[in-house]
Formats: sequence, structure tokens, C-alpha cells
Amino acid sequence: MTLNIASIQMVSTPDLNENLDTASRLVKEAAHAGAQVIALPEYFCMMGMKDTDKVKVRESYGSGPIQERLASLAKDHQIYLVAGTIPLEAKATGKVLNTTLAFNPSGKEIARYDKIHLFGFQTKTERYQESETIEAGNTPGLLKISHNHQDWTFGLSICYDLRFPELYRAMGAVDCHIIPAAFTYTTGKSHWEILLRARAIENQCYVLASAQGGTHVNQRRTWGHSLLIDPWGTVLADLPEGEGYILGVLSKEKLNEVRSQLPALAHRKL
Repeated sequence: MTLNIASIQMVSTPDLNENLDTASRLVKEAAHAGAQVIALPEYFCMMGMKDTDKVKVRESYGSGPIQERLASLAKDHQIYLVAGTIPLEAKATGKVLNTTLAFNPSGKEIARYDKIHLFGFQTKTERYQESETIEAGNTPGLLKISHNHQDWTFGLSICYDLRFPELYRAMGAVDCHIIPAAFTYTTGKSHWEILLRARAIENQCYVLASAQGGTHVNQRRTWGHSLLIDPWGTVLADLPEGEGYILGVLSKEKLNEVRSQLPALAHRKL
């Protein structure tokens, strides 16, 4: 009762087609290495020179060249593809929904999650305010699949969501949380791994994080360190920087072992 999974790491550019080609190449490599579920990072399709650049390439839900390319990737490689985030149309004309879509091996979209918590950070040298160009979602996301007659449940969250443990509790018991992200270098070096390991430990599940990792054309620097963490909080795979992917295996046996030895989820009182 295992499942082979992979996390793609990128250093995305302002060029949409270049990023789609890079993502396609890395997904192909991971699929050929045996991955059955593959996750892309946040903003995989564009890291623009300005935050407003993503508004120019936003798509209607269910149609558009980005979604068509993702569906084809899943179908061509017979994988489940958790497509990082793409910009979808929001109610406000100058904003997008920062959305994770998941596709099955038939190329059908089977799950959606719109990022709920929007990043805000300001120092003397850095400023990020996602709410200026992104409209917040309001519903937690789950992905449920069946592979080789075995059911698997994945929690879907995005980057800044990681800081809000109540979101993960609201999703209930899952086998793995998939978290695409573009953590800044500044926040990542202090908080990234400890937050991911905490989410794995407290929810007694695997965590697969897919990151941006490097210095981008727009001079933004992201932390990288795409990680796979087991339900005990042990880091199983780590890609520090640059494009590439990590591979790993989810094990029902390991999940059951941790939850039976230390049944913390069953001991909850609130």
C-alpha cells in the first residue's frame, strides 16, 4: 500500500511559455522515474517583473492554454498532476484567484483550491502584498484519488496557508498535505522547514512541499528546499536550490504505525 510521489522545483521567469516548457520537461522526467502523483510549485507558470503581470495571463476556470497544457501533461504521462498555482479570473477585474488544480491520468480536472491566506510582508528592503493582485478563496481543498484499488486523500494548501494550523485541522485526517509555495529567502531560512515539519507532526501525515528556489529574473529570491516529510516529522527528501525534482514513497503502513503508537489525533479534546 504505497504511492510514488514527486515534487517539482522551479525558478520561474516572466515568460509563460518558457515556464510551461520547463514544467513539462521536469514532469516528464519525474514520471519516467516512476512518480504517480506529481506536484508543481506556486507561480510555476509565471514570476513576472511586476505582481500585476499575472493578471494579464489569467484564465477562465475550465478553459485556456495553461489548463489545456496541464491536462495534456497528466494524460500523456498517465499521472495525477497537482498543478501548483495558476491565475484564474476573479470577481475584481484587476485581480486573480491563485488556484491549485489537480488532474487525473485521463486529463480531467478533479480538484480545485483557491488560496485563502494572502501573504503580506514588509521590511526596509522587501515588500509583498498579495491582496493587491489576488482575491482570497474561502473553502479548504481536498484531493481524493484511488490507485491500484487503494484510496488516498490529500490536503491542498498554498504557501502562506502554512502558517495557519487551523486550516489543516479543518481538512480532517489526510494521508498527505501537498503544499506548493514560493517562500521568500528571508522568511524561508527561518520558518519554512519548521512549519512544514510541524504540520506533518501535528496532523500525523506526510507533507509534500513544492517550492520555487533561486534568484528570479525580477531579482526576487526564493528559498527552495522542496521537501517530503513523513508523519513522524522526518525529512525524507530535500532539494535545496535550483530546478529539479524530489521523489518519494507514501506508505499506508507508516501512517498506521505512527497513528497507532501515538494516537494524538484520537486524543483531541477541542
